[in-house]
Amino acid sequence: MQTNRVPAYDASDNPTDCCPRFNPAGWDDQELHFQDKLFVKATTKSQNHVPIDMGQVFESTFAAIEKAGAYDENDTIILSRDVSPAQAEHFFAVSKPVPGQENVRWSGHYLTKVFEGPFEDAPQWEKQLQSAVEMRNNEADRIYYFYTTCPKCAQTYGKNYVVAVAALSETPGKHIN
Repeated sequence: MQTNRVPAYDASDNPTDCCPRFNPAGWDDQELHFQDKLFVKATTKSQNHVPIDMGQVFESTFAAIEKAGAYDENDTIILSRDVSPAQAEHFFAVSKPVPGQENVRWSGHYLTKVFEGPFEDAPQWEKQLQSAVEMRNNEADRIYYFYTTCPKCAQTYGKNYVVAVAALSETPGKHIN
């Protein structure tokens, strides 16, 4: 995988006019390499890990990204993680800085694993991802999730694909944000 690129994401297959149908081909067991890769960071509120304002935050963040001309359909990924039961952080890949948003850069190496099913399965997914990381003689500093569709679109498509992304600890570059 090229530095600062992610696997292909076909936004044209979008019968819901909301979230494109996710094709997992090329996303599983991929090593991503980032060097000062630019993201916009957004924070959402949760109650016991259940998002409260995710829709509004994502909508306003996407609007700012599009207004700035910073959306790149060939580099689509949003990495999310819970920082507490009451808060989550989300990182939107962008092609240039977005005014009025928190712009951050990441450097390091990452491993992906694609899963399909309800998010309640996340503890099992995390164990499988940790195992894949250990098979590479490495450790995961942090684990992020790329929720490829919203719950409504996942129900329409009959599949709920989630890409787990481990930030690897033994890398020349460290995760920076």
